[in-house]
Amino acid sequence: MTQFTLNGQSVRSSASASTPLLDVLANDLQVNGTKFGCGKAQCNACLVMVDGNPVKSCVAPVSAVAGRTVTTLAGMKEGGKPSRLQQAFMDEQAAQCGYCTSGMVIQAQALLDRNPRPTDAEVRVALDGNLCRCGAHNRIVRAVLRAAKGV
Repeated sequence: MTQFTLNGQSVRSSASASTPLLDVLANDLQVNGTKFGCGKAQCNACLVMVDGNPVKSCVAPVSAVAGRTVTTLAGMKEGGKPSRLQQAFMDEQAAQCGYCTSGMVIQAQALLDRNPRPTDAEVRVALDGNLCRCGAHNRIVRAVLRAAKGV
């Protein structure tokens, strides 16, 4: 049994300790915003925050989050409303198909937590490992910069 905090709620999973966190989130806990992309930790569609750090949930065993705090895209809301970063993604129409969006937002939040006023180049470097097949990268970068400015 693995117990951890998910988006502010204490949860338990009876999945095998080696089961990928992503599988536990999707199959056991019905949290579907985090996506399976490649299953090889190469695309970042599966990113979640674990104690404030981005973690690739497709390769992280659920046992790695025992007693820790996991935050998904759904857990980033502020007062029941989209966070400033989530709102900036909407305002900039930074998602086409939306498949990469959860991982992009998680990675961008990690950047803003470390560097509240990143440059365009810093945003691009931070998001370099997040794959988007739709080609929405420029709008995504604008959304992160918008959020950083507090617009």
